[in-house]
Amino acid sequence: MDDTGNPEGLGAELFETLVKMAPTKEEEIKLKNYDGDLSKLGPAERFLKQVLDIPLAFKRVEAMLYRANFETEVNYLKKSFQSLEVTGNRMNVGTNRGGAKSFKLDTLLKLADIKGTDGKTTLLHFVVQEIIRSEGTGAESTNENVQNQTNPQFNEDEFRKKGLQVVAGLSRDFGNVKKAAGMDSDVLSSYVIKLEMGLDKVRLVLQYVKPDMQGNFFNSTEIFLKDAEEKILKIKADEIRALFLVKEVTEYFHGDTTKEEAHPFRIFMI
Repeated sequence: MDDTGNPEGLGAELFETLVKMAPTKEEEIKLKNYDGDLSKLGPAERFLKQVLDIPLAFKRVEAMLYRANFETEVNYLKKSFQSLEVTGNRMNVGTNRGGAKSFKLDTLLKLADIKGTDGKTTLLHFVVQEIIRSEGTGAESTNENVQNQTNPQFNEDEFRKKGLQVVAGLSRDFGNVKKAAGMDSDVLSSYVIKLEMGLDKVRLVLQYVKPDMQGNFFNSTEIFLKDAEEKILKIKADEIRALFLVKEVTEYFHGDTTKEEAHPFRIFMI
């Protein structure tokens, strides 16, 4: 812990080790009441006896462990909800305009099963080829079209080349979808709850502060508590917004959201 009372510099591993060393209530009483020769105690017992002389020693350690992990956990939740929000916004574009009808994304998987007369080319092949040509045509500038009008084959080859580049880049565009598909809504919600409940460890330490216990640790802990409460409120707002977007996407692509309530992120697994 530095001079300002911040525990982050010591690392979470140290605090985790100290938390595991915490004695039971019975052991704590025995060590506190021991007035014999300290050299007769083992190294661990001697260390614990000295630590127990510090007011609220292990409660402080638990609070410091929470603080040491806080930013990492907040950043993870932020990025998770951001991925869901970006994906939800992208998939929600135009869903409520022009009287569009909902359809199941699972239906797209059947494109690979519908084959042409040659028994090899599937409808999926055709769709991909059309996307390649369409994207390639759109990418070609007007000036280039004028210059290459005399060579239709050249135009077709160029269209396909540019279209393939666009299709090849789809994996980058779907990066957030992949992240969203790998998430579990219940797990994310439990992380938010755990993060919020963990603040009680910090509040508990401050609750027992006495006038003679003032110092950098308690001052920095008070500042941390206020900052953490604000960040958790923002995280909870991010969670609500992200889950709302997921629900909107599910309603559009599946119609009945009640069937998907248990696994709301299944919509991103197609």
